[in-house]
Amino acid sequence: MDEIRSTLFSAGLRRLLIKTLQPGERVLWQGQPDAIADMLMWRFLWWVGFPWLILSAVAASRGWIDQSATFFLMSGAIMIAAPFVMLLYDLQTLCVITDRRALILRTVWGKRTVTGTAFEDMDATFEILDISRGAGHLNFASGVSTRSPDADYTGRYGFRCIPDADRVRDILERARDQTAPRRSRKNS
Repeated sequence: MDEIRSTLFSAGLRRLLIKTLQPGERVLWQGQPDAIADMLMWRFLWWVGFPWLILSAVAASRGWIDQSATFFLMSGAIMIAAPFVMLLYDLQTLCVITDRRALILRTVWGKRTVTGTAFEDMDATFEILDISRGAGHLNFASGVSTRSPDADYTGRYGFRCIPDADRVRDILERARDQTAPRRSRKNS
């Protein structure tokens, strides 16, 4: 079992996980998104944000954009801050595989959320999209609302920016395969 990185948010994630587990449910794997890889996915905002902010500051100091200066300066600051916000978001996220389901737990900005996906609700095959630094998106369900932070624009849902996604997929497949005989015995 992987460990949660020790951060300011790890104690809250551990408490939430303990509260979420059902009686007798065992954790097979737990991990957090690769926050640096996720932040680097959004680094293009720095390439736009820094010149935007500098240009806006020059324009404001010369009086070219009097009343709209605040809008332009704030837009540049937001573009620069967005990758760091993603980093904080990932540090407050925990992905878990148990012997019954996959869980995504969050304590983002003080709001605790838990999303669980039972093995029988998962797709037959899992998909991995490599992103960078050995991290990838592990999609294990489809048809999910695109409003979910863990779904892409097509509704494919799963762990985002997870390190060593191939190994995690193997763990998830083994866990699902081990529960399949128990499920078929219940149906008989």
